[in-house]
Amino acid sequence: MVITKKDLYGDRTDNAPGSALYDREVRQKTYRERALKIFPWVCGKCGREFSGKKIRELTVHHKDHNHENNPPDGSNWELLCLYCHDNEHSRFLDAEWCATPSPGSKDGPVATHTPFSALKDMLTKNE
Repeated sequence: MVITKKDLYGDRTDNAPGSALYDREVRQKTYRERALKIFPWVCGKCGREFSGKKIRELTVHHKDHNHENNPPDGSNWELLCLYCHDNEHSRFLDAEWCATPSPGSKDGPVATHTPFSALKDMLTKNE
C-alpha cells in the first residue's frame, strides 16, 4: 500500500503544514532505494559490508552536500556507514572552519612555529 499526501492531509495537500516534511521523506526514501539498487552494500570509506537488518546503518552521502542533486545514475551519491558519514560531514565542517580567517588577520591563520629553522645549523655542525 502506498501512502499519499491525500491520505495524510486530506484535501489540503497544497497548504498542509507538514507537506514539506512529507515531500522530503518521500524524496529521501526514493533516492535511498535507488542507491541501494545501484551500489553494492559496502561502505565507500571503511569497506564494511552490510546485509539484512544492518542495512539501515548504511546511509546515502551526497558528494556535493546538496540533497536536491539526485541524478538518476547516482553519480552524486556514495554509500557510507553511519560512522563514516558522520566523519565525512565533520571533515567538511572542519574544512569550512579552517578556511575562515582568524580574527585580526587578513589572510587567515598563520603558523608561528618553525620546527626546522635550526636544522641547517645542526647538519653543518656535524660535518
